[in-house]
Amino acid sequence: MARYNVRDCWMVEELRKEREASQLDIEEITNFISGNEVLTARRREIYERVLSDPEFARDDRYFHSREEAFDEAARKAVHKIKLLKEMDIASQVDKYYFRGAVDEELPTQLNETMFIPTIESQGTEEQKKKWLEPAREYRIMGAYAQTELGHGTYLRGLETTATYRPETEEFVIHSPTQTSIKWWPGGLGHSSTHAVVPARLVTLGKDHGMHLFIVQLRSLEDHTPLPGINVGDIGPKFGYFGMDNGYLQLDNVRIPRDHMLMKYAQVAPDGTYSKPPTDKITYGTMVQVRTGLVLFTAHALARALVIGVRYSVVRRQGEIEPGAGEVQVMDYQTQQFKLLPLLASAYALSSTGVAMMMMFIQGSNLSVRGQIEEGNLDLLPELHATSAGLKAISAEISNNGIEVCRMACGGHGYSQASGLPHLYVNYVPANTYEGENTVLFLQTARYLNKLYSSGQPMSALPTNVCYLATDYPGHASCGVRSVNRLSDPHLQLEAFRQRARRMVGVASSAYQRALGRGLTQPQAWNSTTVDWTVAAKVFTFSVIYFITKNQKFVWLTVTTVVLKSFNDAIEAKGLSPANDVIMRKLCSLYAMYWMVQSSGEFMTDGYMTPYHISLARSLLYSLLAEVRKEAVPLVDAFDVPDEILNSALGRYDGDVYTHLYQWAQRAPRNKKKVHDVYHKYFKKLLKPKL
Repeated sequence: MARYNVRDCWMVEELRKEREASQLDIEEITNFISGNEVLTARRREIYERVLSDPEFARDDRYFHSREEAFDEAARKAVHKIKLLKEMDIASQVDKYYFRGAVDEELPTQLNETMFIPTIESQGTEEQKKKWLEPAREYRIMGAYAQTELGHGTYLRGLETTATYRPETEEFVIHSPTQTSIKWWPGGLGHSSTHAVVPARLVTLGKDHGMHLFIVQLRSLEDHTPLPGINVGDIGPKFGYFGMDNGYLQLDNVRIPRDHMLMKYAQVAPDGTYSKPPTDKITYGTMVQVRTGLVLFTAHALARALVIGVRYSVVRRQGEIEPGAGEVQVMDYQTQQFKLLPLLASAYALSSTGVAMMMMFIQGSNLSVRGQIEEGNLDLLPELHATSAGLKAISAEISNNGIEVCRMACGGHGYSQASGLPHLYVNYVPANTYEGENTVLFLQTARYLNKLYSSGQPMSALPTNVCYLATDYPGHASCGVRSVNRLSDPHLQLEAFRQRARRMVGVASSAYQRALGRGLTQPQAWNSTTVDWTVAAKVFTFSVIYFITKNQKFVWLTVTTVVLKSFNDAIEAKGLSPANDVIMRKLCSLYAMYWMVQSSGEFMTDGYMTPYHISLARSLLYSLLAEVRKEAVPLVDAFDVPDEILNSALGRYDGDVYTHLYQWAQRAPRNKKKVHDVYHKYFKKLLKPKL
């Protein structure tokens, strides 16, 4: 993987000037984004090994048909498995880096991200011994077949049944309706041999709701579907051409009793059912996946910004001063307003993602996963609500941001050569998979409603929601009288908390009024879900800002683990003065942008006034001009190699136009000077004038 020295590397003059004028220590910021220099070094080591391997070349990716893309993804998947073994890559962090280096959704992906983690978290020790080693060795390959043709996020609506037969100690897995056909799971179509199948458990005549079952789909001898299994690919999609998203119809498929994952809920040989300690226990795997998606989508946004910012500096168009010559597009305030708040958001989401991921997977009994595996489930409600909101808001910001970056690149952004269409179609599904965003916001909202209506004091609530307590010492007004005062991170955090408390209160009041009008609880909830969605969003924004500014997330009830605050981390790592200043400016830019964009919510009860918002807008515009000076070094710090960007517009050297032209020359359609369509169709029309 090439790492560049500004002095030694050829680049267009516009980018060279931007980099040479900067006083930032880019390596230091890269380490800050990664978490530390050890993680940066490990990521680069894995990237270099993958990117130097010709099997993972991606130069012609944008010219592939859907079938060619699937063939290539399958080939890369097999090679990836070989490399994982050779490099002894086992940790979740290393696997995440490896996935980022490959930069492609492979048909084996769900085996790693859903099938294995589900068995790890939901299986008994005997089941782990039986299934994990074959899955880790890829002697079997698993999918997670939850979504159905007629139901997705609404788990209680799933129709697939698993009926227990005591006389044979078997479950009969069945798709009773057309809408119960499993639909969308990745790797299910033609790759997976097994699947974890969520189905409604029926035993001794009683339906106990959704539980998890392992079902073999295909023969391990010749890969043919087993009796009762109707499985295949769902057909062309918006993107993800390398992934065989599939359907699965089960016709009275019999599986042994021990194929139900029984760590928490059990069915005895005689059919007696023992319920789990909480009906939310199956959320553990989904929480882990959603936690990873925060970082996943943040990195996608970062890549789009590398392309958008570099191209906006190279591209010259129009004049600001008549006769002064064409200017860099990045010098227009409107372009800065499009891209730089997104840059601040990418830093915020990256910080959040790293904190969430490390907290969930670190190898100790203090980790969230360690707590759950030890049987302590007190963490689940808070983590489920927070991870649901964070997944939704990060997917929303990142995917909207990728599209903004594409449009900010003008016509060239529409070309596959820009790398932006590929990013968009491959990452936009994050808005709907692993939970549709609105549904996830409402899951967060239910948690907020429960806390807000409980009337508990601050001491009884988790730190990140303590401002919902009855004795929270809020303020009637922010009391700001100057732009400098508005730059105070503590005041910004308090403003976000007040906004969240206010909007939760608005939603709660509307809900209580609906109940007072005689509506049932479900009816009252449905009539106020728009307000509750807003409340969940603003709560999540405050969590992002809270984590970003203070690097603080609390695992409460059992133990409290507080990561260093953002400011403390800057000082503890001895960041250079220039880096310290720019990080604080990015935090303020993030806060001011969303404050201005949502000004009505900040002014609802007078805590902020139009005067305060005018100060925020003034600070925002000044921050745009200041961050613009360091925009190129700040995207360089994301440390995304050209090979992964795969973008003519976002190249480190900025040689945009040469590579756009060269890319067009490689198009298969241009191999013939006279295309076949001329002889087939146009020749009959195009005749010389007589």
